[in-house]
Amino acid sequence: MNTTKIGWIGLGNMGIPMAEQLIKAGYTVMVYNRSKDKEVALKEMGASIAKTPNELIVTTDVVIIMVSDNAAIDQIFKGAEGLFSVETSGKIIINMSTVSPSISKEMAMLCKERENFYLDAPVSGSVKQAETGQLVIMVGGEESAFNQVKPILEKMGKLAKLVGGNGAGNSAKLAINSLLALYAQGLAETVLFANEQGIGTDDLLELINNAAIGNIFTKIKGDAIIADNYKAAFALKHIVKDLNLAKAEGISSPLAETTLNTFADAAAKYGEEDIIAVVKQLKR
Repeated sequence: MNTTKIGWIGLGNMGIPMAEQLIKAGYTVMVYNRSKDKEVALKEMGASIAKTPNELIVTTDVVIIMVSDNAAIDQIFKGAEGLFSVETSGKIIINMSTVSPSISKEMAMLCKERENFYLDAPVSGSVKQAETGQLVIMVGGEESAFNQVKPILEKMGKLAKLVGGNGAGNSAKLAINSLLALYAQGLAETVLFANEQGIGTDDLLELINNAAIGNIFTKIKGDAIIADNYKAAFALKHIVKDLNLAKAEGISSPLAETTLNTFADAAAKYGEEDIIAVVKQLKR
């Protein structure tokens, strides 16, 4: 049994399997989620339940957050029952959400004033990688805090790497997700062009995945296109959020601009579906 007590906030598609990895590894885990029905699976595995974020931080040593956006982070920290509503010190707060570098820098400063530590540690990977502990975790923050929690991160990921100070993890994630969007649009456009030339999607994907340009993404998303299965592993609406965050940080290349426009147009109709549903938007 690991003696470090972990608090977990945010039980979405990624949060649940990530928290499960820590329970399986023998950590004592307390969870908090706004939608209480999502806490049931973790409770059945042995997690305890916190009624509020401030109850959770008082009871635990390390708090991990996995939520959707800046607004959710602001509420978790600054809300009436948030992490900052109670006096604590010596806690390490790990924000694994994909949010802006600026909000991480703000929360890190406020944590430091309270003698707590803040790490931004977003992940690359989707639900399958979360379920198997194979995420790639990019971290911004103080090296001493990172070294303390690295064993915890390594239970969820195959790589946990410190890339700089606070905000650097978020910047790295926005760079990676910008490439993810380019991959998705490029694959979709390639499939549609081949189809127009009379080449079947399954034949094309077999060629791609046996060539140097094939990768895990083209395999998984190619299979989704073939099966006409657009259930969200990574919802299209979230890539729009991430591309807008990257734009706010200064990315303005021709490919980035085009991809943001494409996904923003697709979000109205396909926002709740998987990122590769962009193929349906382009087909229209």
